[in-house]
Amino acid sequence: FLAMASDGGDRSSTLKRCLDVLRDARNDSEQFAALLLVAKAVRAGEVDAKTRRQIFDAIGFTFPSRLLTSRQPPAGCPEHTFRALGLTLLACFCTDPELAGHSQILNKIPTFNDILVSTGTPDSTSMVDDVYQCLNAIMATARGPRELVTKGTVSALCQAYVSCSYGSEHALALLLGLLAVAEAKCWQRDTPHLLAVLSKLSSDFLKSEDMTKFELCEVLPHFIPLSPPLTQDSQGSECLHRLYKGLAAILGSKLNQAQRDPALKLAACLVQACGSEWIPAESAGSKFLALLVNLACVEVRLTLEEPDPVEVEGKKQVVTACYVLMEMGIQECLREEKPLLEDVQKMQLMRIMEEAFGSVIFYLKQVKQEQLQDPFIFASVRVLGAWMAEETSSLKQEICELLPFLVHYAKKLFKEGSSAASLPQPELVSTEGSGLSQDALRFLLPGFCHLTAEDRPRDILIQEGAPALLCEYFLHQWEVLSSQPTSLAPLTSTEMSLQTACGIFLNLVVTAPDLIRRDKSFSSLMDLLLKSLPLLLPQKDHLVLAANIATLGLLMARVLTASTALQGMQPAREFFRAAIHFLSDAHTAQADPGGDSLAMTVCPAYLSAWADVQELWFLGMQALAGCVPLLPWLPEAVLQARWLDDLSQLLSRVAPASVDFELIAAFQGVLVELARASKLCKDVILSHQGREWANLYGMAALEQCLSEP
Repeated sequence: FLAMASDGGDRSSTLKRCLDVLRDARNDSEQFAALLLVAKAVRAGEVDAKTRRQIFDAIGFTFPSRLLTSRQPPAGCPEHTFRALGLTLLACFCTDPELAGHSQILNKIPTFNDILVSTGTPDSTSMVDDVYQCLNAIMATARGPRELVTKGTVSALCQAYVSCSYGSEHALALLLGLLAVAEAKCWQRDTPHLLAVLSKLSSDFLKSEDMTKFELCEVLPHFIPLSPPLTQDSQGSECLHRLYKGLAAILGSKLNQAQRDPALKLAACLVQACGSEWIPAESAGSKFLALLVNLACVEVRLTLEEPDPVEVEGKKQVVTACYVLMEMGIQECLREEKPLLEDVQKMQLMRIMEEAFGSVIFYLKQVKQEQLQDPFIFASVRVLGAWMAEETSSLKQEICELLPFLVHYAKKLFKEGSSAASLPQPELVSTEGSGLSQDALRFLLPGFCHLTAEDRPRDILIQEGAPALLCEYFLHQWEVLSSQPTSLAPLTSTEMSLQTACGIFLNLVVTAPDLIRRDKSFSSLMDLLLKSLPLLLPQKDHLVLAANIATLGLLMARVLTASTALQGMQPAREFFRAAIHFLSDAHTAQADPGGDSLAMTVCPAYLSAWADVQELWFLGMQALAGCVPLLPWLPEAVLQARWLDDLSQLLSRVAPASVDFELIAAFQGVLVELARASKLCKDVILSHQGREWANLYGMAALEQCLSEP
């Protein structure tokens, strides 16, 4: 057989003879000899798909598996002869996609990993080639990526790349593929090894002085995790510093477009992962940050001001990266605590960014209906939303002209996304940037909140149907929040959206009460508020959202008093009971550090959120006072909550000097309305020496009301 393998005869007939021997072999020696010839043909690339299947049918998985575990080579043969032969056969089988996903191949993944990590001899290169062929084939199957991640291939590939072993370029390519489909799982399981790869890549990036530097700009973003932040790890921080120095060297030089674009994309990736923490807080760092934002703005203007459809299409990725850098620029210009930028730099950047956002608006005005599904349009709307949220005075005319498009766009995405969001997603498939995550309203809400406080933009938003859309969006977001498990987790985007939407509705209730009365969407919103507050208030980690809902509900109740839902029905009674608890639980008596008396202070449970809740609490007190004369059953609800008893006792116990004037006015507003609307309420106040403490606190209106027969 060995002679047949070396002669120049008819290869196909020889291979056919070997397959016959493989099927009919009387012993291992005959089978081994035939396999040597088969392996030579396989390595020479002389085996077609039909023959590969014949080889598999002849020997199956059993014999290659035995070869992989055999440690004793034939006499006079290299140490890895059996393993190399087994790998060649498996690599041959893996060219068939059906066989590549077979459990017998997937079970060999740990063996493949061991070979990548342990082999380093010159005669093992063909084994490494076969392993990479197998791994690439597995990667292309449905189960492959999950199996590779769970069976430790990421670690093996990282070690192979960092050690610069034979075939390390294949290791890097496979790592890029796995990170593309399973980034979170890879980092969760193999953080130290992936950090080692990032450390090598960042070192190479800093040291290289040729085109390799720009090629690495394309590779590095795949190895920068969004979570956990690299800044939390000393090795990660070192990587970030090297990347900063390398980018500073690139962007500070004269570059052509092909060199600049990858650098801007890498910088944007770092911003998404770490904000501005990777930029040193020093003079050089502030200049670099200003340069970065400046370059981004120039790129946006050049691309969008005179948009050539073909040119824009080719620049969408880099412009999207520039949007990320511009958004960081907004945040840094507004940052007051330990700012990276000096005031002069901030003013310059705001002017430059205003011009760039003018270009974004110009581009969006020309968007056609058939382009609305383009992720680049979403990215443009998102970054404009960031500008509208913070900069309320510039580009006002242009933004007002764009509002009809923004409302239409947000409505279209919401209608399409609310149904698609419930579809199950494959475990290892990333939805980042997909249509499922394109909640445009989330990014427009802060800007809309500012705009609804002004007459002209508010009128446009109302005319375009934004209030009804926002009501529907609020109901949907409440369902999302309600389906999430209760936890002390950081504020979610859903909860933040609900809070911001409440701010918009508060503006509309105050400035456009007729809209609240005539638009049926607000009746549905009122029904939800009545039901949601009693559920939300007991969850102390949602106090700010509860404050928003309580205050909004009280203000809307004052406008919608004629609605059936507010005529003493059970949901309304439960809502007002919860609202009264929110208002009454905010203050308590505490020993005054400077004396022997008690002082009125914010309740400890409210203290951490009081900066966000305080204004809502005072507004809620005013709204409750306004509801008392309009809802005849409300005084009874106040009595049942025993708030009058508790408040009277609190005012009697604390030193009047510890209660500021605004707080006294808030209490007096509610107490006067209750005393006027209900004799029972008035009697309760009087029974607690109401006249005396009303006089002490300077509550003249209450004192007069209590003195009337």
